[in-house]
Amino acid sequence: MKVWLLAALAIALSGTTARAADPRYPDWPCTQAKVPEISLAAVWAGPPLDHVQNKWKDDAKINALVAKLAARKTPLDEAEKSVKEFLAASGSDKTTNAKLLFAGLFDTLNAQRSQVMNGLERVSRKQREAADKIREETLQLHTLQGATPRDEAKVEALSNELIWKTRIFEDRSKVVRFVCEVPTTIDQRLFALGRVIQQEME
Repeated sequence: MKVWLLAALAIALSGTTARAADPRYPDWPCTQAKVPEISLAAVWAGPPLDHVQNKWKDDAKINALVAKLAARKTPLDEAEKSVKEFLAASGSDKTTNAKLLFAGLFDTLNAQRSQVMNGLERVSRKQREAADKIREETLQLHTLQGATPRDEAKVEALSNELIWKTRIFEDRSKVVRFVCEVPTTIDQRLFALGRVIQQEME
């Protein structure tokens, strides 16, 4: 009975790992559509950032603030408050500082998203390999169980190994489902902070 349950699970696992919502991204494991990068136009309606694009890295104060605001451990309301305080204290440099700050956030959060997404695709490839291995070993176990004479020690060892590998696969799948939410959370954070920066510029 255990073998057939494992066999059924292995077939189900291989199906879930092989299915990609978008054929352009065969390793993308999330139900959410993969958007490789956040578009600047989608999150910024303020003045053009062309002339400040990389200059934010040269300003130590803005660099430190960007790192704080981009960190997911910083609550969003605290991040928004920090933006308001920084821009309120900027005086005549407010517009420039606002643009530098958003340029830094845009670069940093886009890079964060890319890291998370690349990690998800790496795990997806490992999951597909694991599902193939589970399916292959389930068939081996079925053969061992039908052999005469039957080697009970081998049957028990392979059965236990399959149970262990299946558990690891399931745990990893749960983590993937959780991490799939992270790119969306980053998008929302960038949009929210961009909106506060633009409001403070007006």
